Amino acid sequence: MRAARGRDCLEVKHIFLIAGEASGDRLGALLMRALRRAGDVVVSGVGGEEMAREGLNSLFPFGDLAVMGLLPVLARLPRLVRRIEETARAIIADPPDCLVLIDAPDFTHRVARRVRAARPDLPIVDYVCPTVWAWRPGRARRMRAYVDHVLAVLPFEPDALARLGGPPCDYVGHPLIEHIDMLAPIGVEKPAEGPLLILPGSRRAEIRRMMPVYGQAAGILAREFPALDMAIPVVPHVEAVLREELSHWPVKPRLLSQQEKFSAFRAARAALVTSGVATLELALADVPMAVGYRVAPIESLLRFLVTVDSIVLPNLIVGSRPVPEFFQGAAAPGALADAVSAVLREGPSRSAQLNAFKVLRTRILSAGAEPSARAARIVLGYADSGRRVGTAN
Repeated sequence: MRAARGRDCLEVKHIFLIAGEASGDRLGALLMRALRRAGDVVVSGVGGEEMAREGLNSLFPFGDLAVMGLLPVLARLPRLVRRIEETARAIIADPPDCLVLIDAPDFTHRVARRVRAARPDLPIVDYVCPTVWAWRPGRARRMRAYVDHVLAVLPFEPDALARLGGPPCDYVGHPLIEHIDMLAPIGVEKPAEGPLLILPGSRRAEIRRMMPVYGQAAGILAREFPALDMAIPVVPHVEAVLREELSHWPVKPRLLSQQEKFSAFRAARAALVTSGVATLELALADVPMAVGYRVAPIESLLRFLVTVDSIVLPNLIVGSRPVPEFFQGAAAPGALADAVSAVLREGPSRSAQLNAFKVLRTRILSAGAEPSARAARIVLGYADSGRRVGTAN
């Protein structure tokens, strides 16, 4: 796909992107936009609706990869293996100037290993560091064989990857930075009596597991705080299952559209949330929280492989545990309600979280205000110069 363009004969760079789930699709779309601003590029690869809106013609339907959890992956393993081979063959047949893996390492890294074996000089950049700092740390050293550079979205990851012997890594910034002002505009005071936000997750399995527990916790809190306003931001693709689960609740929270989500974050007093990126959004919006998480029983057996003492992103970023977290059986209605009650009131629990969130904001913003532009510069550096150590400066 190399071609000269214009009187200066600038070479158009071919970048191949592989995103494996919804968060990667959003990240890929931002990167595509930044790549076009930074240079002359043609983008091909695998992605979803957001990358399609930026002009990507996906190699195959994105839904083939959008599976999470051990059992769903096993059920669709033959199709996933076919897609791995198909993607690797496409890259090898028409090698790009740079291959960018976006999250979903169980898929993207298998593609990368096949590509590296056939095209050893093709630069490969991994956008979003795999959670080697949390479990299976030996993956970090193995990545050196097929990944030239990692673009981290969490500020502690470069040090973690260096400690584990992984590839070169730069913190480019978390994508949330690009709309941080929508979460907590500087100089705008929170109302004294804001709602309790309840965020049960963005996947059907999460909602099925967490909603009954959160419903009982909400009932306890409604008795303790009779005037408490409760609200749930609705993720459209899981609205039906969310409404079904809500029909069994003893209280009926308000349902908020995605357009109302950020204003709700700015106004919220506290939150009850399932572990995930929503915890980081809440922290950046200065919303104290309690975090719950339950997985399928067979997946919980793998808990002994986890090498960190927290599953909550704000806790990992600040290096302590101001945000209370409850995993599996510990995520019980009474315990969650008590933790939420403690941050609804003024007191040490609430103050500890708000102070920690100031530290978190500083660390998250340490890479600058444009994560995708920073990532694009590194990717284009590899595309321009071949396989070499990039720099975020």
